[in-house]
Amino acid sequence: MMRIPPELADTLAVVVDEGTLDAAARRLHITPSAVSQRIKTLEQQLGRVLLVRSKPARLTEAGTAVVRMARQMALLEHDALAQLGGDGEEGARTPVPLAVNADSLATWFLEPLARLSQRHPVVFELHRDDQDFTAALLESGTVMGAVTSRATAVAGCRVSGLGAMRYEAVATPAFVERWLPGPGSLTELGSAPLVDFDRRDDLQTRWLAVCGIDGARVGRHFVPASNDFAAAVRHGLGWGLLPRFQSQEALDAGTLVLLGGPPIDVPLYWQQWNLRSPLLDAIADEIVGEGRRVLAPLEEADGPVSRR
Repeated sequence: MMRIPPELADTLAVVVDEGTLDAAARRLHITPSAVSQRIKTLEQQLGRVLLVRSKPARLTEAGTAVVRMARQMALLEHDALAQLGGDGEEGARTPVPLAVNADSLATWFLEPLARLSQRHPVVFELHRDDQDFTAALLESGTVMGAVTSRATAVAGCRVSGLGAMRYEAVATPAFVERWLPGPGSLTELGSAPLVDFDRRDDLQTRWLAVCGIDGARVGRHFVPASNDFAAAVRHGLGWGLLPRFQSQEALDAGTLVLLGGPPIDVPLYWQQWNLRSPLLDAIADEIVGEGRRVLAPLEEADGPVSRR
């Protein structure tokens, strides 16, 4: 019967995490040639190429399955040690890789992680990506759980609704005075500069389309960090769509104003490996509970699904 030696599978996971054999060797406190030999031995035993030795190193489809197993075994080991009343090596903490979209990370996502870290010997490795793409990190075994816009469960995972991130168009009063001198009309925004997160962010373009405005020739600033994006809007660089987490204080102070038009809701879901794991269950309880507390209910979500 073919078996996958856990130590060799762990080595493959470390190589992918670190990006190169040399970096993996430093983390494992062995030589690069020893790392290479472990990978070759595993490939020979399984009869498959597992690793593309590029910079950074990349997994093949077979390698992805092995790394997913290695991460699941590490999780189950943590649960077993916890049940036995021990945490392994003194001071050791179990790494928990998770994926999250930028706006959730900048607003509500860290608070439940802080509570979890106080109760469990874990460290979180966060992968930030657009919510439309975080599910792929689950499929590859890179992460154990993800905030995603995907309502259908990834194979081998379970899904729970979090809520909807509600975005509203805002700008500074000076920006409005310059670009929207007439009351009640948004048509001038067709020539006003806006702020996009990156070239995959179509939130502002979709909002313009809902308002009947052609955004094809609009000037765009690209600010690819959530807090910096909000700061760019607050500084008057352009208008943009922000969740109330990021705009409420400025709206209350009058340094930002609502432009009008419909809000856009982005439904969010929590997906994680479908394993019977007390640690994963605790993570889900905290994240799903926080999401449902601070986000708009999914049944109220309206408008097109967009990205950020």
